[in-house]
Amino acid sequence: MPTDDNLLFSATRLGGIDLANRVVMAPLTRNRALPDRVPTPLAVEYYGQRASAGLIIAEATQISPLGQGYLDTPGIYTDAQVKGWKAVTDEVHARGGKIVLQLWHVGRISHTSLLPEGEVPVAPSAIRADAKTFTANGFEDVSAPRALALDEIPALVEDYRRAAHNAIEAGFDGVEVHAANGYLIDQFLRDGSNKREDAYGGSIENRTRLLFEVVSAVAGTIGAARTGVRLSPTTPAGDAHDSNPQPLFERAVERLDGIDGLAFVHVIEGATGGDRDNIPFDYAALRSRFGGAWIANNGYDKARAEAAVASGYADAVAFGRAFIANPDLVERLRRDAPLAQLDQSTLYGGGAEGYTDYPSL
Repeated sequence: MPTDDNLLFSATRLGGIDLANRVVMAPLTRNRALPDRVPTPLAVEYYGQRASAGLIIAEATQISPLGQGYLDTPGIYTDAQVKGWKAVTDEVHARGGKIVLQLWHVGRISHTSLLPEGEVPVAPSAIRADAKTFTANGFEDVSAPRALALDEIPALVEDYRRAAHNAIEAGFDGVEVHAANGYLIDQFLRDGSNKREDAYGGSIENRTRLLFEVVSAVAGTIGAARTGVRLSPTTPAGDAHDSNPQPLFERAVERLDGIDGLAFVHVIEGATGGDRDNIPFDYAALRSRFGGAWIANNGYDKARAEAAVASGYADAVAFGRAFIANPDLVERLRRDAPLAQLDQSTLYGGGAEGYTDYPSL
């Protein structure tokens, strides 16, 4: 049994996925896909450089053309996209890593210029988000959405199921269903964006229905042991808000726990990329409702991560922007080596600069 001070660097298992260590690379949107939403060949090197992570959660990837909300983000709904991702997973596996794909539908956080001609963003309710997105013109206000019709929801669930199947075809070790950061599933969860009066709105049971149906469909297709979920109970990202998030997310996790054998739940604590204590929230109460593996995220340094794992609160800890500037983040943490700082100006879009040119030790 490893001692507490090196548990962060010990092997573990999330569902059916074996990890060499408990340092996870969080999904990070970089806006560098080709025009047909295919990952660029640079992505092969980018992810390969970071294969020493216990697990890579690849960037959010849209499940359909209507799921796109930002310029130059990749998809997983065409043969060309599957082939492009296969080159990435082959490289990560050749370097000894594990990688899952985050399945994404942005819902109302989109702009008509990014969608098929004549389409507008879809959402649980026709409420425009107070948010911006990244288009060919830079950052623009999101477009007004339309409410999804009840008879459209089965096809939406099928899009998630097919995307999960495609991810496995592309060589991923599993998937993470993106139910966080104010995107479509999160929009259904929250009473600030969901004003529906049918089976998907109103009560907590109804608002957690789409989450449960999507994750059940994905788990039924690729196996629960290869299926994870990301949640963000208190983030304001994407104009996400709810009048009482504690009981909402406790019930959401209880329903996920009812899907036997899920690989993991991955929780952003606080505001995404910001204040961990923006809203009072009992994350331990959330964690106690799930019997499987738990990934903690947001604002963790080495000491906090070690403490979370040593206490049994988390099975692994996800690091986001630190992985951009430090492809060898695991080794730097292990050695207590200084971390390189990222260049904010090269985060989104562009080529190799600020993407594949950060050096290792």
